[in-house]
Amino acid sequence: MAVIKANSNDVDLLARLIRAEAEGEGEQGMLMVGNVGVNRILGNCLDFRNIRNMNDMVFQSPGGFEATQKGYFYQRARDRDRQLAQRVINGERIWPASNALWFFRPAGNCPATWYNQQNTGRFKAHCFFTPTYADCPSVF
Repeated sequence: MAVIKANSNDVDLLARLIRAEAEGEGEQGMLMVGNVGVNRILGNCLDFRNIRNMNDMVFQSPGGFEATQKGYFYQRARDRDRQLAQRVINGERIWPASNALWFFRPAGNCPATWYNQQNTGRFKAHCFFTPTYADCPSVF
């Protein structure tokens, strides 16, 4: 059962986002980007207040995803990417992105915090950052 409301257009939108943001990180990395997106919809906290649906999350500005500014994002969703998107919509979580609201690709090592949020780990090139339970209980 889904943890957020999502129709087929939402699945396609998330599929395009996770491919554009993390295709080079493989399926596990793409699932982690999906975790961050789903958490932003669930959270209703910090920088993500009133982000209540997939469209709000994907196109949030400022604070959204760089991929939406590039042509690759606007290509048709692929079946495999749709399957990955559906898995995170259904609640699958992958550490270190399980409760994360942010990720980025640093030039070097992951900083201990980013925008005052704790580093929860790195997967390949991306570092993930999680709020405290007190700041955002909905993502836990």
